[in-house]
Order: sequence, then structure tokens, then C-alpha cells
Amino acid sequence: MNKTNNTMKLKIQDSKKSSGNSIGKKLFLLTAMFLFTFSIQAQDKKAKDLLDQVTAKVKSYNNIAIDFKYSLNNAKENINQDSKGNVTMKGNQYVLNFMGVTKIFDGKKTYTIVPEDEEITISAVNEKDDNAITPSKMLTFFNTGYKYNMDILQNVKGRKIQYIKLVPLNAKDQRKEVLLGIDVQTKHIYNLIEVGKKGTKTTLTVNSFKTNQPLSKNQFTFAGSKYPNYYINKLD
Repeated sequence: MNKTNNTMKLKIQDSKKSSGNSIGKKLFLLTAMFLFTFSIQAQDKKAKDLLDQVTAKVKSYNNIAIDFKYSLNNAKENINQDSKGNVTMKGNQYVLNFMGVTKIFDGKKTYTIVPEDEEITISAVNEKDDNAITPSKMLTFFNTGYKYNMDILQNVKGRKIQYIKLVPLNAKDQRKEVLLGIDVQTKHIYNLIEVGKKGTKTTLTVNSFKTNQPLSKNQFTFAGSKYPNYYINKLD
């Protein structure tokens, strides 16, 4: 009889231990999940705060002039291309010089000037193309259409560059993610890395970032008289 009672006691104790261990594991998992979720939310908040600071800094300038390097890479297709360019922006207006082509946007129309072909294409702004990162959007494109999180912090020649990973919300977007490198001290964008779903990676690195430059009143005005022999292609 005593043996039976002892056996039952042992079973009850083992059951309690098992139950206690199970509850302990569940509590541990719940705690871990809570801490992980809190960490993600905190990182999201940090990312948003930093992006807001970048936006505020950009909007505080009357104009911005940037010299940049553009790289296109795709290991599968054996593509490696590097180009340099520059852009001057004021509000949503800009003048972009890139790969031998000049693009002028006066706020209503885009004038694409190709000296090699002696051709000028005039087109209205495409407001439906939300995915395109145009020069005027480049410094603030991240405000809508993305979920974001803090990524790595790198030291680049003595500058602390904080990366934020942005993932497009639109499933049809051909970009897998966008990495935005921000100078922690100046709150200026250092580089922009787009990673495509098919393996293509494009990188735009800012070599020079100047603000509030003296600009001509006709800086963003297309002067057709400068191109008397050019073919004019009007798309609208």
C-alpha cells in the first residue's frame, strides 16, 4: 500500500514539474516575443525619427546642389557600370546632368536634352508613377509607400552612416528593398541602394552636397533658342 501511495506521489510531483516547466517555457516565449516586438517598435520609431529629421533638414534649404556617383550591378548578367552626374534642386524643380543627357523640370514639364542625337523630348510630369525616385523625390521619397527599420551603422572615412532598410508596400514593385544611408551628424543622405527582385543593385552615392547656392532666375527654364537645329519630340 505504501509503495502504491509513494508511486502516486511521485507521479503527481512529476506531473507538477512537467506542468511547471511547460508554463515556464510559455512565459519565457511570451516574454521573448514581447521584448522582440518592443525592440522592433522601438527601432521603427528610431527609424521614423531619423527620417523625419532628414526631411526637415531638406525642407529647411532654399536649394540643393549634389554631385553623385551612380553604380549599376548585376552579377548574374555580368553588368558593372559606373557613371557620374550632378543635380540642382529647388522645391520640385530640378536640372539633372547624367550620362550626357540634361533633364530640366520646371514644375510642369520635363525637357530631356540629348546632344548626341540633337533631340529634345518634352513631356508632362507623370504623377501616377509613384515608384520612380526622381531627383526632386530623392531626398524625401521614403515618407510614403514603405515599411522601414533601422539597419547597420557604418564608419565611412570617419563619418557615421546609419542605414535604414525600406521595403516597398506595393507587391508589384520590382524592388526588393531600398537601403538609405544617412550621415548621423549632418542628417544628409550619403547614399541610396536599391536592390531589385531579379538581382540588380543600383547605388547612388553623394560626393558633394551643397545648399543655398546662388542660382540664376532662369535656372529651371528651358530655352529652346539654345538648340536651333534640334528635333523637338512632344509627348503630350
